[in-house]
Amino acid sequence: MPPAKKRPRAYDVSRTRTAVLAQFAHVQAVVRTLTPGQLALPGPGEWTVRDLVAHLAAVLERVSQGLELPEPAGAKPQLTLLEWPFSTAVRAGGSPDDVGPPAEGHPDLDALYSETATRFTALVPADAGDRLVTTRAGTMRLGDLLVTRTVELVVHTDDLHRATGLDIPYDRQALAACTRLLADALADKAPGGSVEVRVPPFAVVQCIGGPKHTRGTPPNVVETDPLTWIRLATGRTQWTQALESAQVSASGERADLAPLLPLTG
Repeated sequence: MPPAKKRPRAYDVSRTRTAVLAQFAHVQAVVRTLTPGQLALPGPGEWTVRDLVAHLAAVLERVSQGLELPEPAGAKPQLTLLEWPFSTAVRAGGSPDDVGPPAEGHPDLDALYSETATRFTALVPADAGDRLVTTRAGTMRLGDLLVTRTVELVVHTDDLHRATGLDIPYDRQALAACTRLLADALADKAPGGSVEVRVPPFAVVQCIGGPKHTRGTPPNVVETDPLTWIRLATGRTQWTQALESAQVSASGERADLAPLLPLTG
């Protein structure tokens, strides 16, 4: 029999909403300092930094737009939270939403961010997480959609940091939700208990079929920090590169995640 999949992790809707707004505010604080020369720098893929910044505003705006529409019919969502990372390619130079940057003609990016945050705050409730919202990949529960926004914001905050060299804070709750969802997605993609993946302080999951570990030190262990894990999961860093630079440790003959990464559909 194939290994049983674990029950999905629960996320507090109010805390996730707060985390999304906090991370967006961190990005806005940097956006208002960017010079025309910095905005013209290359970003991920074929994007410029300005394209990336505009896309980050759309990360929130899509939630607001979805809530302005009537709630879609149906008692169940078409897309669950653990299905979301695989619904579109999450790759270097791309985005989990897999769409081009919006608001290309918006002349004032700081004003765009303020307007976007104001609309999000007004339209997105701190509860009602089961409310269905239409997304490009299918209907989702609002609470789940908000968790996906932490992934978008954290991944692209890192993109912005690497493109500009500027330090941008990470909201702890946003970073935790992003790390946990991508770790759970790995466990969902390769269910089992032969390898333990540790991303302290936020996530520990078991994955890959084989002899199951029950007590003591697991024979197969992968450990890394949250940002390295996020880069691995989204294809920004390659497995061999992370091993060679000691950004990830892997012990045991089964502790090779290369065939499973990045976590694409």
